[in-house]
Formats: sequence, structure tokens, C-alpha cells
Amino acid sequence: MDLENIKLVYLVGIGGIGMSGLARYFHKRGCLVNGYDRTPTALTEALQAEGIQISFIDDVNLIGPDFRENSPSVLVIYTPAIPKDSAVLNYFIKYGFTLKKRSEVLGIISRGMFTIAVAGTHGKTTTSTLIAHILRHSGVDCTAFLGGISSNYNTNVLFGDNNVLVVEADEYDRSFLTLHPDIAVVTSMDADHLDIYGSAEMVKESFRMFVSQLKENGKLLRKEGLELEGGITYSASGSADACAENIRVENGSFLFDFRNKELVIKDIAMPLPGVHNIENAVAAIQAALLLSVSSEKIKAAIEDFKGVKRRFEYIIRNDHTVYIDDYAHHPEELKACLSAVKKLYPGRKLTLIFQPHLYSRTRDFAGEFAEVLSMADELILLDIYPAREAPIPGISAAVIFDHVNATFKKQCDKDDALKYIKSTGPSLLVTAGAGDIDTLVEPLKFILAHA
Repeated sequence: MDLENIKLVYLVGIGGIGMSGLARYFHKRGCLVNGYDRTPTALTEALQAEGIQISFIDDVNLIGPDFRENSPSVLVIYTPAIPKDSAVLNYFIKYGFTLKKRSEVLGIISRGMFTIAVAGTHGKTTTSTLIAHILRHSGVDCTAFLGGISSNYNTNVLFGDNNVLVVEADEYDRSFLTLHPDIAVVTSMDADHLDIYGSAEMVKESFRMFVSQLKENGKLLRKEGLELEGGITYSASGSADACAENIRVENGSFLFDFRNKELVIKDIAMPLPGVHNIENAVAAIQAALLLSVSSEKIKAAIEDFKGVKRRFEYIIRNDHTVYIDDYAHHPEELKACLSAVKKLYPGRKLTLIFQPHLYSRTRDFAGEFAEVLSMADELILLDIYPAREAPIPGISAAVIFDHVNATFKKQCDKDDALKYIKSTGPSLLVTAGAGDIDTLVEPLKFILAHA
């Protein structure tokens, strides 16, 4: 497929974080971009404000007239999360349009570019966004497709003037196997997406395949301890090729020193809390060093990093109230988030509102979720957000709830969660999950600001 010939782009599932990035990319290239998604969100509203037309009903009659007839200049991009019985998707299939998965298009865009691909079951969004920010802040520049909204740039796609591409490599549906990177970063290989892979071993095997697709003379950066061969190891401890040392908390902020075999960068202030984010920063620093960014510019860029929306995002932070929103939806992510919160605010009672994401993930990790959620003093557990899945008999939020050991726990819907927060006014609140729990952020912000 020749991108130069594409003039019209329709995205089925345009509201996804990866799909919306492609929508912005083609819109920037001057293409006419339309799309469909089932639910309006802040992200789809932003796309519409940028001039992209979106429909929210799965009806072929709402497909714009420019996209009704097949031609070589029309590209239809879809996400595997779209149901196979989607009327809009099947219209394009029936009439023989050029259809590509999001991952395939990303692979095509990356051809001929110096590609830094960040993969991992968690940690990849923060790490890839931090790498892109270091390159942009230091003047090296890059184009970037990110898995979240960068708080520095308020977007999930950056457009650079050079040949460097930073991309989040998504393991879901083996999407990252369309990429052939110059630098591959692997942050984690925990069992996840078992509805796709079937077993933890198959997840690992997919990551090994991804790493095997490095270009000739390509570089691998891998978290120490992962079952991968070769490359440069990194960690937040002192035993890897690149590591953090002297990690401490001063005045409510995390500081650390970076060390590899060639150099030491001292007293780096990491705006995002938690040892897991320091580990992400170590990977980003090592990647930037491979592109010959200076120590001074790397340190300045990290200290200017504002993070990613919904990745340990402070909604309220004052002497009376701290409210943090996080995307954590896997037990390991949730554990890292809550550990950072408890380390920063050891004297406060932690109230957590958590929304499980997917029936299959709830089934596969019910015990692990219950253990991690027990870290909270007060737990409010919402119903499962199904996303692409049909219900699984016998699987509900109760399979987690029944095994949580917390001082107080409550299973309820979102309206009751808001009422509870209004009645209690917690001084330390965390909302976490990958579904639509983000719709609670503004109401909770209002409640806590007026408590």
C-alpha cells in the first residue's frame, strides 16, 4: 500500500487511543478523515473539534457520501476490538474496500523510518511517551504514536521533522509483529490477554518473536529478569547494565541516579512517582543515549516531563485532599500504583475506586486482584467493564470482592460510588481502571473540591 495515494480514510473504532492517533496522522497529511465508534468520549469530541466527522450509530446509512464508493484512494482502518457483526465494518468488507488493521498501518508508516518500538504488558505508554519527550525536548525531534495523551503536548501523536519514529508496540492480537524496529524496548511480559493467547507461555513467545524482528544491528533494551536473550538489561536496582541508584523521596518527589557502564547521571528528579516509573525512566534514558542525546539534555527533559493522562495523574493535590486517577487494569500495574501512593502518603487512609476491565481478565486474575485491592483501606468496587467481550457465566466483580481483605469494602454502581465519596470526603482517593471509570473524574473532582 502506497500512503501517497491515500486521500480518504475511514476508521472503524476511531475512538480508541491507537486509532485516534492514526486519525490525527492522516488528517495532518491532508486526507479527508471520517470514522465510527459506539460511544462519544472526550477523545472523540477532540477529534470532532479538529474537523474529523464521527458517527456513533452502527448504521451504513451514516457513512459519509465520500466513502460510499470504493476507489484506490480510500483506506479503511479497523481495530480488532470491533465486533465481527458490525454493520459499518461489513459494508466495507462487502464492497471490497482496502481494509487494514491499525497495527498493519502502523507497520507501513514505520517502513523506512528509524523506529524505536516500546513493548510490554505494562509500562510501555509511560516509557514511549518519555522517550518521545526526551527527543522532542532535547532538539533531536521525532514522530510518535503513543498509547495515551501526553500531558506535555496534549495529544497522542507527535509530528517530527526527521526520520525518527517512536511507537508504542501493542501486544494485543499480536499487533506488534507488524513492526521491525531499530531499537526495541521490552518493559514486561506478564500474563495478559489470555483470551487471545491461551497461556502465559504463548505471551512470552510472542514477545520473543517481536524481538527477533529487530533490524540488522538493531538494539534491544529489556527489563532485567525477562526471559529474553541478549540486549542491554535495565532495572531500578543496581545489577543491570543500566540501572537506578540512590532512589529516595525528598519533599514529596522521587529522585535517583542513573548509571550504565559508561556514565553516571546524578540527582534526576522524576516527576512521576513510584519505583516502577523510575525503571521506565532508566529505559528511556538508555534509549536516548543510543541516539547520542547528552546527559544534561536528558536530565532537563525528564524533570520537565508532565506524564501521561490517566497514568498516576493528579486531579487534586493540596494539603487537605489528594485525588489520583490511573489507567491500571492489570494486577501488576495496580500494585505499582498503590505502592507509590502509600509510599508518598504513608499517614493517610487510602480510598480506592476500581473498575475491573474484561470478564476474561477478571476470571484469569481474580485472586491476584483481590490481593492487590486489599492494599487499600477502603475499597469501592464497580461492575466489570466488558469492552469487546460478552459476559462469561459465573464471572462478575463478586469473584474479586468476596476475597478482598480491607477495613471497608463496598460493591456498587458509579452513582452510589459518587454518593459514598460525597458523604465521606476522603483525604486520599485513587480511581483506577481501563473502562469508562474516567467519566467519574470530573464529578469526583467537583465533589472533593466542594467538600
